[in-house]
Amino acid sequence: MFDTPERLLLGLVTGVLFGVLLQKGRVAKFPVIVGQFVLKDWTVVKIMGTAVLVGSVGVHALVASGQAHLQVKPFLLGGVLLGGVCFGVGMAVFGYCPGTGVAACGEGKPDAIVGVLGMLAGALAFVAAFPALQPVIKGLGDMGKLTVPDATGTSPWLWVAGLVGFGLAALALSSSRGTSVPSGPDPEAKPGVRVGSSV
Repeated sequence: MFDTPERLLLGLVTGVLFGVLLQKGRVAKFPVIVGQFVLKDWTVVKIMGTAVLVGSVGVHALVASGQAHLQVKPFLLGGVLLGGVCFGVGMAVFGYCPGTGVAACGEGKPDAIVGVLGMLAGALAFVAAFPALQPVIKGLGDMGKLTVPDATGTSPWLWVAGLVGFGLAALALSSSRGTSVPSGPDPEAKPGVRVGSSV
């Protein structure tokens, strides 16, 4: 039922490191998330885009070397649509995604703590309603364990290379245009306190 203690410890260490990186990257802060919503602060897109690129290369390298294997879930269109709507509404109301919400909760943010409790309550409600939701989840079709490489008959590395190329091009374009958003004053800093000022 449970993994070995070594694997559980690895998951704990990985999760802690992930939370630290989220906090240090400032994506566990509500103003940064809202800034992304209104297209004024691209910190979230940059960090998550980098994670997707690095993860794509790492996962496929592990699979190719036989150290891991993919567990593809069935593509249930109804489930994807229902999950996407719930996730989008939840993030718009909460102001965090699940990962950044837990990181902000670790910082002691009251709004994040309430939101994480709401996520847990929502998960319990989903488990309770799961049998009744089956007609909706499966009603729009089950496309099986489908991946883009399988659907197109191409190598996964072709898509990984495309993602990396797109990411590097986006990085070069944003650097050349100077689209980095200046951090400015910390919205959470106390009035009258200047961060980094000399005495």
